[in-house]
Amino acid sequence: MDMNTILGIVLVIALLFLVFLIVLVGSYISLWFQAWLSDAPVGLGELIGMRFRKVDTRVIVYARIQSVKAGLTISTAQLETHYLAGGHVRSVVNAMIAAYRAKINLSWDTACAIDLAGRDILDAVQTSVNPKVIDCPNPAKGADTIAAVAADGIQLKAKARVTVRTNIARLIGGATEETVIARVGQGIVSAIGSAASYKSVLENPSKISKVVLEEGLAAGTAFEIVSIDIADVEVAENVGARLQADQAEADKRRFQAEAEKRRAMAIAQEQEFKAEIQKNQALVVLAESEVPKAMAEAFRNGNMGIMDYYRLRNVQADTAMRSSIAGEPQNKPGQPNA
Repeated sequence: MDMNTILGIVLVIALLFLVFLIVLVGSYISLWFQAWLSDAPVGLGELIGMRFRKVDTRVIVYARIQSVKAGLTISTAQLETHYLAGGHVRSVVNAMIAAYRAKINLSWDTACAIDLAGRDILDAVQTSVNPKVIDCPNPAKGADTIAAVAADGIQLKAKARVTVRTNIARLIGGATEETVIARVGQGIVSAIGSAASYKSVLENPSKISKVVLEEGLAAGTAFEIVSIDIADVEVAENVGARLQADQAEADKRRFQAEAEKRRAMAIAQEQEFKAEIQKNQALVVLAESEVPKAMAEAFRNGNMGIMDYYRLRNVQADTAMRSSIAGEPQNKPGQPNA
């Protein structure tokens, strides 16, 4: 193989390599040039490296330009690191710009941590600047009002609107809106329950807001409660009267059961007495059956004569006649006179 052939092969290889570089670099020329014109330079080597690291170069370059124009010093490496960590680069940069404009102390590391924790960092910063209003209870949960009973037994149904501001320092690990709504609902129930009369609540609903705010419900949450406004209070049912009626009905059933128990016991006792009477009557009959035997024995032993027997019969007849005149019941034959 002569030198011309070798030189031709080398030129072809060089030409192919040059075409590859043009194709590889050409797609990033516009991004590189755009960043350079925006005073937010991003090297071509960094752009090519992002491609091999599966990083969206447009997101990084636009976020870099946006941060520099806003006066923030966020490096390309920081943006790329957060992207590779699964974060929302554009949202974090927008949140950083909003915090910087609002004079809120928010560092890049804190913003990235909040974003990676699953919180919407941009919404948090916007809520910190512009407080938002949440309904208590949350209508999306299926409840429109909070029911509570005053000391006089009247049930009231209340609805509140809570104005909250995000506390950036407590956003990581702080409780969410659901906790704030639950605590406010608990405070409303407690405030109404401690009222002596439902009329005092209707006359001054702001008393509920004051009591609830004094309980420090925002502790441990990612929010600061700006205000609690009672939107509506309506009178429901008389729970105290209903409970008293239910108690009276329960007492009536209990007393009826006890009376039925006593009646059953009295009937059982009556039957026992009747059985005892029958037993005693049987004993009397048994004893009377021994009288003729005793009289016969007295005749045989000579302890009783025939005249004694007749005198006994005369006394019995006289007694029967007197009882008949007096209207007393007659004894059955064989029974002794009273």
